[in-house]
Amino acid sequence: MTRKKNPSTIAQNKKARFEYTLHETFEAGMQLAGWEVKALRDGKAQLTDTYALLKDGEAFLLGCNITPLKTASSHVLADPKRTRKLLLHKKELAKLIGATKAKGQTCIPIALYWKGNLVKCEIALATGKKAHDKRTAIKEREWKIDRQRMMKQYNR
Repeated sequence: MTRKKNPSTIAQNKKARFEYTLHETFEAGMQLAGWEVKALRDGKAQLTDTYALLKDGEAFLLGCNITPLKTASSHVLADPKRTRKLLLHKKELAKLIGATKAKGQTCIPIALYWKGNLVKCEIALATGKKAHDKRTAIKEREWKIDRQRMMKQYNR
């Protein structure tokens, strides 16, 4: 499932699709504090340089920056980069742990979004791309833009 920018999307990790080859995606809930939910409603989240850590049969989100609102976190000592627990089913966790240990894949968060009144994190199993794969992706993207430009000229 690829998330486009829509009203329910809070933050996207756009670099993830360029840096990694994504294989399988999972939807995970997040354990959040009250000030974090209020900051997410205001869109104060960044997923750059964020990854998921699988440890002791649990999944954690590391490096996610949720900037606290001054009004919502006045009585709490807010840590914007604290480690947040991801909520997954046991079978999903087993699949993620097996793939990261056996196949040498990594777990990357792709997007944060609202599902009803809950915050969900879309994570994916990914393999790092080599430099030549990145160059190929850039060439394909540029060709797609040029092709659209030519079709626009042709249809006039």
